[in-house]
Amino acid sequence: MWITGYVLALYAEPSWLSLKVSVLLLGALVVIYVLRIPGRLPLCALLLVGVACGYYHWNDQRNVSALLPLAEQQERLDGSDITLTGRIASPVSVDGDRASFAVKAESIRFQHATDAFSLGGESVQVSLRLLKQAQQKQAASWRRGDTISLDGMLRSPSPARNFGGFDYRRYLRLHHTHWLLTAKGTEQAQVEPAGFRVNFVQLLRWNDELRDALSKRMDQIFPASQAGFMKSMLIGMQDDLDPERFQQFSELGLTHILAISGLNVAVFLGVCMWIMRRLKLARETYLLISMLLLPVYILLTGASPSIVRAGLMAMVALYAARRGLLKDVLHIIAIVAWVMLLWEPYYLLDVSFQLSFLVTLGLIIGVQRVNDLLQGSISLQFIRNTLSITVVSQLISFPVSIYYFNQFSLLSWAANAILVPVISMIVFPMGLLALVLGLINISAGRSMGWLLTWLNDAVFWITDRLEQLRGFKMIWPSPSLTWIVAFYLLLVLIYLSLHKNYQNLSMHHSILLESSSLKRRYVQASLLCSVLCFIILLWIGYAPNRLERSGLVQFIDVGQGDSILIRTPYGKHLLIDGGGTVTFQRQGEAWKQRKDPYEVGRKMLVPLLKKRGVHALDFLVLTHEDADHSGGLQAVVEQIPIKRFLFNGTYKPGKSVEKLFTTALNRKIPLVTAESNKWIEIDPDTKLQVLYPLSDGDHASQIDIVKEQNGQSIVFLLEMQGTRWLFTGDMEKNSEEVLLENLKSNIDRGQGVYSKIDVLKVAHHGSKTSTISSWLDYWKPSLGVISVGQNNLYGHPAPDVVQRLKQNGVRVFRTDEMGEIQFEVRQGIILNRTRIHYYFPSS
Repeated sequence: MWITGYVLALYAEPSWLSLKVSVLLLGALVVIYVLRIPGRLPLCALLLVGVACGYYHWNDQRNVSALLPLAEQQERLDGSDITLTGRIASPVSVDGDRASFAVKAESIRFQHATDAFSLGGESVQVSLRLLKQAQQKQAASWRRGDTISLDGMLRSPSPARNFGGFDYRRYLRLHHTHWLLTAKGTEQAQVEPAGFRVNFVQLLRWNDELRDALSKRMDQIFPASQAGFMKSMLIGMQDDLDPERFQQFSELGLTHILAISGLNVAVFLGVCMWIMRRLKLARETYLLISMLLLPVYILLTGASPSIVRAGLMAMVALYAARRGLLKDVLHIIAIVAWVMLLWEPYYLLDVSFQLSFLVTLGLIIGVQRVNDLLQGSISLQFIRNTLSITVVSQLISFPVSIYYFNQFSLLSWAANAILVPVISMIVFPMGLLALVLGLINISAGRSMGWLLTWLNDAVFWITDRLEQLRGFKMIWPSPSLTWIVAFYLLLVLIYLSLHKNYQNLSMHHSILLESSSLKRRYVQASLLCSVLCFIILLWIGYAPNRLERSGLVQFIDVGQGDSILIRTPYGKHLLIDGGGTVTFQRQGEAWKQRKDPYEVGRKMLVPLLKKRGVHALDFLVLTHEDADHSGGLQAVVEQIPIKRFLFNGTYKPGKSVEKLFTTALNRKIPLVTAESNKWIEIDPDTKLQVLYPLSDGDHASQIDIVKEQNGQSIVFLLEMQGTRWLFTGDMEKNSEEVLLENLKSNIDRGQGVYSKIDVLKVAHHGSKTSTISSWLDYWKPSLGVISVGQNNLYGHPAPDVVQRLKQNGVRVFRTDEMGEIQFEVRQGIILNRTRIHYYFPSS
């Protein structure tokens, strides 16, 4: 009921609810329950929903910045130079040329202001750019609790700039943070170490130092290729985990192995209790010691929602076992969930909280029941138990997993059944033992670590082999809440039908009554109907847009670059370019390299494609090979099946482009050179025609090396349900003039292209080197889209180009101002929406 109230507050947002109303409802609930009024249970449940709803609403209303009185100055505050004073409230993470940490801000003072503005301990996230290598050591020496005064720029966190994309502003708000502070150089900070005080901050400071010491010792015990893996599993530190290994485990549904959870708590307690039993300690004594060790273990492993849930459940269970009071596990999990949600209502929105409680609840309720159903088919108890646990955990976690991660491997069942027992029963205990031995004697720890290396290599070999079986990977769009509820309801119906059918088959009557036969047929029909409905639900969820006959052109905001996703009326998908991050690194700046640098394809584009249910790309078009168009495609080629790869027939020397084409060839993706004037049919309502580069019959099969790629950009015309779209890459004035001359000469020969178009993708991010007047005169576009990065360093789009477009009657859409721009084509009519609401100036 408490969770129902929270969900109601999230979706309904009743304005009349407040803390006072919740207190009144709680009082009414107590009175009704104490007086034992008839029908009190449903009435109390309804009142409890209201109490929870009001409590969540009250907490959410309080989650605002202390700068809220200056809300009317929001635009001016964003980008203001300030001096912040407060205390460091988190470990300082140093990664390459960046140090990041949270500050409990006591006050800020705006530049040229005489008085400071009190923030009362509000959390501010700091990103400090390090200018010299020596500053890494200086920043790493700062500790939680240190007093800091920092000069920098106040920034408002960016909201999601793409539909369904990661919303950094919302993420920080759920962690009670509303502002960012960016600064350059440690000289902007004055830090004073905190004096010794016995308080909670000092405890967390000791915990940070202990975790850091354990991390360094594990670097000495395990080889570099496995240290990050073991840190993630043993102490919950994922900073050094190989991103490719994490991606591999994610695709196989094994990320729960890398997250500290109930499995780790169970093994930790098992090891501790085994040692204490060998020391002949009394049962009450080792249960009490285990309870006291659990908070230490929770802090030591990072205190994520999953480990807090598991730790609290274990503590309540240990207390109940010691006192012989509470034996119902469902009561324990309910108490723990309520306490956590009372402490932090936003836990409800945390994926680790959701998966942790759902899977635990599913295992408690479902494993024995599934085990009973399998009893007649599988005689070996170990196999039956393993299969029951795997089936229940996979089914329960499936909807939440595809909602957040949008992928599922059909090999996940096998991978979990094989690897989870090995890792939980052998790798994890051996890792703990190696760490303990390493703390006592480094040589002993390394010896155990060396033995464990062989086992880890075997685990990685298995995951490598499974990962190569790409045909078993499935991409699922994020389902709706209605779909998720229907999934769980149908699971319950299927189980009830199976259970009833199993009971009927187990009955051995010498005389079969006609009523029993009818009842059995009814149960079998009910089972068949439930299974069919379940299959239909999966069919709908896998491709919810399969029956729609509208097209969708999506100009994704990838910053300073291009990436355009097209869904045709018959469900075909085309991706034009993939954006990319342009980096410049000088000699001697290797220290600036980050462990997991931001890469637009892996971090943003691929997750968006999966979330939108792109199971495969029918066409991948790389207009040209500059980094801001090709960089993000490496992750796309690695993770999304591609049927055809269209490129401009040239090659730009460079490691990233070489890797892209090598990966495409290794995956046997057909590489197609663009040929002008040739129509390619995509579906009955959609076709495209390449216009540029102009075909040269003498060099059709020759790949030329071209370093300057803009002039070789693929330009093509797309027709969809009678609408016409022109995509231009980064073509420049010379290319526009050559193409115009060619088109006009073809008109003279009666072979020209009808010129009027509906939408123009403005070339080269609106640069002054493109979009000449004659180009606009020829095509006469109604709408123009400029894909350009916010606050980019190139001055794109050029004011002259924007003015020229408007003078030609073109309505201009810009990703830097509007975020992602989507155009829906429905029966020949173009509709639009933008991620960031924008008011077009009246003309």
